[in-house]
Amino acid sequence: MPRGAWRREADTVVLEGVHVPERIAEPFAIYSESAYVRVPLEFEPHSHPLHELVWVRGGTMTVRLADSVVTVPEGHGLWIPAGMLHSGRTTARTALCDALFDPDRSPLGFPDPVAIEITPLLGSLLRHLERLDLSAAERLRAEAVVFDVLGPSDRQLALQVPPDERIAPIVAALLEDPADPRALPEWAGLVGASERTVSRLFRARTGLSFLQWRQVLRVHHAVSLLSEGLAVHEVSDLLGYAQSSTFIASFKRVMGATPGAYVDAREAASDRLEP
Repeated sequence: MPRGAWRREADTVVLEGVHVPERIAEPFAIYSESAYVRVPLEFEPHSHPLHELVWVRGGTMTVRLADSVVTVPEGHGLWIPAGMLHSGRTTARTALCDALFDPDRSPLGFPDPVAIEITPLLGSLLRHLERLDLSAAERLRAEAVVFDVLGPSDRQLALQVPPDERIAPIVAALLEDPADPRALPEWAGLVGASERTVSRLFRARTGLSFLQWRQVLRVHHAVSLLSEGLAVHEVSDLLGYAQSSTFIASFKRVMGATPGAYVDAREAASDRLEP
């Protein structure tokens, strides 16, 4: 698995080991924690024996799975089933939040990674469970409500990575640099295939044409760039859009909101963070 979804910032801290509990003491089912992250973090591939729900406040997280890239914006989290290999990165100046669920005592057990809407109620409950002074009865009541309100988001955020060796060099190059400006004929020449074959393989493996897949990947990258403080027109230029209006339309089509609305939501969340 690649070390990251794309090039890391110079001040990124790479964590090769992730230390979290391997079990949760009975009769409880959830362990919740959070930390303020001042610099970009990148997590090397790892897995957990527990289910994991991970999200950030005031920034963006990107998770790389075996067959997909998931960019998780403000207000959403990603459920990762126990034992699944994954790597990730977060932008700077965010609160990194993590909840672990015991597979044997959790009524929820999504078999595949799934985006979860972190509603104000769910977020408050999981922060409540970080407290060390809760009685057993208080903790169990809070856990029961978590299981009542936790569910998949209406908007899933994964971009399928096509598992086909014939187009693997194209996928690897674009994951490294989503702004790579080469057109389809150049990519087809790189792998010694026709444009029609490349397009057919992308659609067969991802459900998207090559151009659609690259557009979604660029929007995922744009989310990270916006979270790092770049202006909308700067992100548009970096990603090779001739006009900012085209970038804004693409972003809204994929994320359901304009870049400006996303930035406003992120800044509002950042203002509420306690370093």
